[in-house]
Amino acid sequence: MRVVDAAEVHAALGYASLTDALAEAFRAGAVTPVRHHHPVTDEAGGPGTLLLMPAWQPGRSLGIKSVTVFAANADRGLPSVHATYLLLDGETGAPRAVIDGGALTERRTAAASALAAHYLAREDASRMLMVGAGALARHLIRAHAATRDLSEIRIWNRTAARAEALAAALAAEGYSATATGDLEAAASWAGVISCATLATAPLIRGKWLQPGTHLDLVGAFRPDMREVDDTAVGRARIFVDVRESALAEAGDIAGPLARGIIAESDIAGDLTALVRGEVLGRRSDDEITLFESVGSALEDLAAAQMVMETFDRGE
Repeated sequence: MRVVDAAEVHAALGYASLTDALAEAFRAGAVTPVRHHHPVTDEAGGPGTLLLMPAWQPGRSLGIKSVTVFAANADRGLPSVHATYLLLDGETGAPRAVIDGGALTERRTAAASALAAHYLAREDASRMLMVGAGALARHLIRAHAATRDLSEIRIWNRTAARAEALAAALAAEGYSATATGDLEAAASWAGVISCATLATAPLIRGKWLQPGTHLDLVGAFRPDMREVDDTAVGRARIFVDVRESALAEAGDIAGPLARGIIAESDIAGDLTALVRGEVLGRRSDDEITLFESVGSALEDLAAAQMVMETFDRGE
């Protein structure tokens, strides 16, 4: 059994190639039970979450990701999210690899957002606002930039210094990235708005959005979390990665649904329907679109398979 560390995962999973791999995985399909979602408590008595995400393709491979989310870790100087992926042989059930789940999650989440934007963002959308400056933010920016021509990127974070540090790091990589303190102006300016936060109150207001904006929402994975307000949700044509999980868990979907702002029929489609051509993505340049990402175990499985295929080729 191979142990794959974070550096090896990042080296194996190029953003553009992983985006293509995810498209193929959603076309092919897999068995993906609704993820287990358990509240737990850390040693200091603060709230935490344990997620278990299995998926398998009979006869090929199966795997499970375990994820812990402890928001208080930020005060300890630690990542809020930790994850481990166990990849098993699909015919025998024998373990093949233990893979760094944090790196796997960062890459596949970013690639899934880029895949959704391929169908939902305007083709000429070149200005991106990144809301949040955590570990996932740089990967979201890189993935979008790998699959579309981004002329300018603005980064907003509650702690301005973190946005400035991320912008400087990305500028050193050659991206046209700057920090901003004016969230409203940046939201009105952007063609793609990506949010990756642990916010429990809306950050993006629907009244700020210009026609044609694409919202890429990654952070609100619990019903009590929000990244956009009800006006934004009500103005948008909505897509999700996994319908069942989004309806039950994503605060930006479950909350407006419970209050009657939207109905289940307002969910236009999921990633499977988009890549299979079963539903049309963006219909006009003026349409506001919204992609809610809660994370699919299929994405993890596809990324883990890609890691092992890279090793098998000796790359």
